Amino acid sequence: MGHLLRSYGTLIGMAAIILFFWVMLPDTFMTPRNWLNMSQQLAMLIVVASAMTVVMVMGDFDLSVGAMASLAGVAAAALFTLGYGVPMALAGALAVGLIGGALNGALVSLLGILPFVATLATLTIFSGAAFLVSDGKTISGKVIPQAFADFARTGITIGTISDKPAVLPWLTILSLAVVAVVWVVLEQTSYGRRLYAIGGNAEAARLAGVKVTRLRLTAFMFTGVGAAVAGLMYASRVASANPTQGDGLMLTAIAAVFLGMTMTRDGQPKVLATLAGVVVLGVMDNGLTQLQVDSYVREVLVGAIILAAVSISAIGRRAVGMR
Repeated sequence: MGHLLRSYGTLIGMAAIILFFWVMLPDTFMTPRNWLNMSQQLAMLIVVASAMTVVMVMGDFDLSVGAMASLAGVAAAALFTLGYGVPMALAGALAVGLIGGALNGALVSLLGILPFVATLATLTIFSGAAFLVSDGKTISGKVIPQAFADFARTGITIGTISDKPAVLPWLTILSLAVVAVVWVVLEQTSYGRRLYAIGGNAEAARLAGVKVTRLRLTAFMFTGVGAAVAGLMYASRVASANPTQGDGLMLTAIAAVFLGMTMTRDGQPKVLATLAGVVVLGVMDNGLTQLQVDSYVREVLVGAIILAAVSISAIGRRAVGMR
């Protein structure tokens, strides 16, 4: 029973949640159109949570990803305002993410500052920089190129639903591509195995010849770029950029990774499990929104679901350990 709870408790809970909303919303919840829309809405969170998984594999985390997403979005919009085209704006925003991630990595790996303290400080820095770049305003209108905005509004037609085209959004495709890249990096390369070794015991990994400092630095850079990608995706989706657009991503991304950890046998972060965690949170939000539940009640319920999942997993591990 303990093994069942430890490995499948969250998955069983997710199935129960989906069944509940399917019964309560029989005409809308399980429709292909709703799930395609949900995939687009969750695309940015999928990217940030996948990138967060990379640093959480080492036992670290990055509190600045939401602020970095905001900064990258307004950086791209500011470059549009200056007359630069889409390629230059994308490159500039990704460079911002890379530099921000490198700063986080340097503070943690080179200076030995705790990730909580270091990324809490850079969260404030990146947030302030986003307000400075945008002058505290939303950048929108004709300065945003149509090609940039169209990316989030188009996709690949995969069939028809009720005689209307069923489109798999480019945002969804990009988010799944990021998941695939992270999966390959963490699960199929020596780089990923070394990151897991650091998470298991950083000192033992160092004694075994693993370059802990360098790997920590590159992992935070990876997460910074992932946050920048999410910021660009959000800016494309709303055809604008503002200095607070990524504020809700950080806590939700960490919650998704922790939910995913309750689904793995060893309790370690795995990107596919993180994806499942994102789906749990997305299903909850989508179903409760359709049921017209107030936003503050939704937050309480989502928090309770996360707490229940983590508690069930902990009970399962304790039961297994007592055998």
